[in-house]
Amino acid sequence: MSSKIGKVLAAGAAVATIGVLAPSVPATASSGLSSSGHPVKVTVMASSDIHGNAVNWDYFKNAEYDDSAHNDVGLAKISTLVNQIRADRGADHTLLFDSGDTIQGTPLDYYYAKVEPVTETGKTHPMAKAMNAIGYDAVTLGNHEFNYGLPLLAKWIDQMKAPVLGANAVSARTGLPAYQPFIIKTMKVKGEKPIKVGVLGLTNPGIAIWDKGNVEGKLKFLDLVATAKKWVPVIRAKGADVVLVTAHAGDNGMSSYGSDLPVENASAMVAEQVPGIDAVLFGHAHNDVPQRFVTNKVTGQQVLLTEPGRWGQRLSVVDFTLTKQRGRWTVSGKSSTTLNANTVAEDPKIVALMKEQHDKTVAYVNQVIAQSKEQLSAAESPYKDTPILDYIQKVQTDLVSKAVAGTPDASLPVLSIAAPFSRSAVFPAGPVSVRDMAGLYVYDNTLLGIKLTGAQIKDYLEYSARYFNQVAPGAPIDLRNLTNAGGTPDYNYDQLSGVTYDIDISKPVGQRIVGLSYQGQPVAADRQFVVAINNYRQSGGGGFPGVTTAPVVYNAQVEIRQALIEYATASGTIDPATFAEANWKLVREGVPVF
Repeated sequence: MSSKIGKVLAAGAAVATIGVLAPSVPATASSGLSSSGHPVKVTVMASSDIHGNAVNWDYFKNAEYDDSAHNDVGLAKISTLVNQIRADRGADHTLLFDSGDTIQGTPLDYYYAKVEPVTETGKTHPMAKAMNAIGYDAVTLGNHEFNYGLPLLAKWIDQMKAPVLGANAVSARTGLPAYQPFIIKTMKVKGEKPIKVGVLGLTNPGIAIWDKGNVEGKLKFLDLVATAKKWVPVIRAKGADVVLVTAHAGDNGMSSYGSDLPVENASAMVAEQVPGIDAVLFGHAHNDVPQRFVTNKVTGQQVLLTEPGRWGQRLSVVDFTLTKQRGRWTVSGKSSTTLNANTVAEDPKIVALMKEQHDKTVAYVNQVIAQSKEQLSAAESPYKDTPILDYIQKVQTDLVSKAVAGTPDASLPVLSIAAPFSRSAVFPAGPVSVRDMAGLYVYDNTLLGIKLTGAQIKDYLEYSARYFNQVAPGAPIDLRNLTNAGGTPDYNYDQLSGVTYDIDISKPVGQRIVGLSYQGQPVAADRQFVVAINNYRQSGGGGFPGVTTAPVVYNAQVEIRQALIEYATASGTIDPATFAEANWKLVREGVPVF
């Protein structure tokens, strides 16, 4: 446990106030700060969901990042935008925050968590190094901060110069805050009393499910609205003139995990239900939301919300106008926008700072681990059974089969579950590198084996088949509208190996799985299977039925991506003839769609 966490746990709700004392400045249009009671301007900037993108680089493509919209990524780009805003508004009149998901997402993060872990080497985590250089004022915890375990998180927090916030993450033992709940920043105004900006950090309750193995029995994650109702009055009582919430939670009021935990995407709910908040800087949903206003149901006041996309592609910029009323500063105006990182060059200072760690990561991901007999692509994996996903199934099946050998479950058939994480993943014909494998399996999941019955397997597949839109027999197939029904992401479309089945997309949801069989025989409802599954899914991610309460027969914390790399390295060859098996297909009234 980091010293910072320990101090907060020991002190309970007592949190140190941190002040930034801006030097007195002349009253100018650029600064916005003046004496003589005129309106004053304060600018707040926010990034979110950086996910290990320090520089504008795609480690999976081994090239500068680019997409169809020509977005750029990375903290080096964010740094340039921040420098421009600080120069325009006055550095001492601006603040910079982040709304979470920082230390997981690219091979850069993976390398310094797993290959050369900073917990062992003592080196500074690249994201701490970059954020410290840019000068963040506070950073809020995202759910992915917990992916590599609490020791790595604690090390990163210790290395950060900015406080790391998470008011609703509490000790499972004492109920006290496990991380700093809030900060108050102070800005001096020439000839006037200073302006105080309070910032409350809220993270995502889903951590309890998604990283159950890392946090169970150690941390609890409370409701965002209830937590804000507790802390916003405290922040106001400490003299805050402006109150912000940085929340790692989307704004649609929905949850990916049902109603077992507090609402996942509760940012707009916080704005609506908690009095005293001026703006919510949110993340998690990866959307570009330049400006949105929500009416607080208690006060009738307009609360501003903004989200800066993902990966450093955008920077939210919020301008507050404050005026004096009865001797106190009051927010009299506010507006926000998001700036596109592709409009500026990378900050050479950040690029230089990252060079050694970036170069080491590039060298790692370009190591050749095997030779592929032919090119294998994941482009069609969301709607066809493809060999490249069968490779994942093969590795998972073999690992779990070996693990249960010699146990009471050794006689049970072993099935495997995998989802199409990336449509752009490719194994080229010839040399296959670490980055090719990492491009196929982009998440840091671990492997488990659970026991399910035939009836549960059927229910599971029916739930997964919600992913497809219903298409009548004979109607033309439009690939653009075939998948992702109801907004279901690709990573929540699970495919099962070891059994055969058809998915009839002409049928309504819940009636689509046809001909489910094992070795040519219909699967009996009470027949038992061992199923290889990742920890995200087993712990409830995606809300699939039956898995969270299923008996666990294997859990050695083996990381699936690393298992894929080691399997390829050991064999030296990737030959689809040894693992590809088309065991499922889309149909309409028995007629194959493809």
